[in-house]
Amino acid sequence: MHHVVVPDINAAMHWRDKARGFLASGIPPSRIIWGDTTREADLFATDDAAPQKGTMTVPHSFIAMANTVVWHSDPERFARLYAFLWRLRDAPHLMEDRGDGDLARLRQMEKNVRRCQHKMKAFVRFREITAAGANRRSFAAWFEPTHNTVEPTADFFVRRFADMDWRILTPKTSAMFKDGQLAIEGGQVKPDLPEDASEELWVTYFRNIFNPARLKVQAMQSEMPKKYWKNMPEAAAIPDLIANAPARAREMALAAPSLPPRHMAKAQAQLAGHASAWEGSEAALPAAITACTRCPLHCNATQAVLGEGPLNAALMIVGEQPGDHEDLQGRPFVGPAGQLFDELAIDAALDRQSAYITNAVKHFKFRPKGKRRIHQRPDISEIEQCKWWLDAELAQVKPKLILAMGATAARALTGKGTAIMARRGTVETSPAGPPVLITLHPSYVLRQTDPEARKTAQNLLRQDLAAAVAFVR
Repeated sequence: MHHVVVPDINAAMHWRDKARGFLASGIPPSRIIWGDTTREADLFATDDAAPQKGTMTVPHSFIAMANTVVWHSDPERFARLYAFLWRLRDAPHLMEDRGDGDLARLRQMEKNVRRCQHKMKAFVRFREITAAGANRRSFAAWFEPTHNTVEPTADFFVRRFADMDWRILTPKTSAMFKDGQLAIEGGQVKPDLPEDASEELWVTYFRNIFNPARLKVQAMQSEMPKKYWKNMPEAAAIPDLIANAPARAREMALAAPSLPPRHMAKAQAQLAGHASAWEGSEAALPAAITACTRCPLHCNATQAVLGEGPLNAALMIVGEQPGDHEDLQGRPFVGPAGQLFDELAIDAALDRQSAYITNAVKHFKFRPKGKRRIHQRPDISEIEQCKWWLDAELAQVKPKLILAMGATAARALTGKGTAIMARRGTVETSPAGPPVLITLHPSYVLRQTDPEARKTAQNLLRQDLAAAVAFVR
């Protein structure tokens, strides 16, 4: 049996050297008794024989884990690491096996050490001990970590407090930084440190940032365990803050301003500006639509295309959006789809001049492709933004029937833009009030490449136009 005592200082390197030698010598874990300075010597163990030197390639993830686990306070940490390393020799994949119990235990120990390091960075409180006439200020702190985290965490304090001398004293090991040099020494007894004049200011600050309305005692104690309180000046204020938290929270609620903050007025104005309710005059509506910037479509379109027709029309026809021709001419339904609509309207005895014709979206949405502008369907946000103007037109015209041509018009008027073919020819109700007759858009007919399919679509649209005429007579 081999007995190895790993010292408290430089433990990571000492364990690594010993483990490498034992592994090269083929000594199994069962023949090694590992311990730290707190463990009594084994009665039957021999002195630590010098093992052979050797090398072994192990995953970098194990090295990183071992360099953290060695600082755990569990006396069995070295034995656990070597036992896992012995297994890892023949099965390197173990570092990826989340179901391995030994690895899970080591990972938990690694997590505990890192958590202890975090607590050390957060809860070490220095007090000034600068001697009279000294060239550098000097500070000291007493800390009682759960694990042996002074040595692996000392570099953090070196980087943060490089312009002063300091010492962190603990029962097991201590970090001494003087004249820019770091030294790790043995444990110390708790010193009688002087009072710090800045502690009163710090406690005042701590009291003022404490929010009683968000107090969660268990969560607070999880982040700031009670074992650290005795060495933290602000901890003396915690019991009082907890006890008075409910009363302070009520006082804060009573003292809250009764008027909304200034920014709420702007938010409410924006909300009102996006509501679908036009309150301007009838004469001002065309100019308002022309100047619309409610959605990004106005940036690239030539102009907003207004509806046209008598404002007392019994029939209101709503399409999707202007096309390329409509965008250039500023009139609805004058392109190829509009020409087809005019032909079918004549067959259905629908007088275009007696109907009010408009679009659900007033600006042309397109994708440039060379010299051409390729039509793109408006998205839901754009339809909703433009519904402001469509509702305003509905309020002015007050039609007996609305003819919704295509999915975009159906979406704007009924809230549903799907299953147009199944719904066409039916009359639905709309939130705006007038009934809505669902039909196909003329552009859908033009997209049919099969002659029979196009003829069928034309007949369906013609039937719906005739049904609209019959409805409003």
